[in-house]
Amino acid sequence: MDEILKILEKDGRQTPEEIAAQLQLPVRQVAKKIAEYEKKKVIIRYKAVINDELVPQEGDARALIEVKVRPQKDKGFDGVAEKIYRFPEVVSCMLLSGTYDLLVEVTGNNIHSISNFVSQKLSQIENVQGTVTHFILKKYKENGDFFTVTSKDERLPVSA
Repeated sequence: MDEILKILEKDGRQTPEEIAAQLQLPVRQVAKKIAEYEKKKVIIRYKAVINDELVPQEGDARALIEVKVRPQKDKGFDGVAEKIYRFPEVVSCMLLSGTYDLLVEVTGNNIHSISNFVSQKLSQIENVQGTVTHFILKKYKENGDFFTVTSKDERLPVSA
């Protein structure tokens, strides 16, 4: 991956000037490359990573759902995946290897709204053969970012 992309992936707030200084490149060259990436949709958008535990939101639930799918003729898994990822509740949808075919992350106001999504929408889609829902209780790390604050051990070492 291009070094500019690596830097922006870690911190999308970095300016072309900061990136140019790190890579020892002309600012104009870095800015031009970023503009090209944005135009070609290599960079889709810039996003803040929020630690949900520090921003109390009543009634916010997330779940990971494993979905077993029968592939469609001429479309494979893509047709079913598209039907699923078009729902507003769906945050992400990925094709997997293994026992289940798709991993879907969803949000809802509470556990019941996610359960209703699974029973009334997801399970009703043709070629969906089964689901397993895992509710997210706590995030420790996501996309390389830590969400827990570890306290430094203040104890003095003991020597014999």
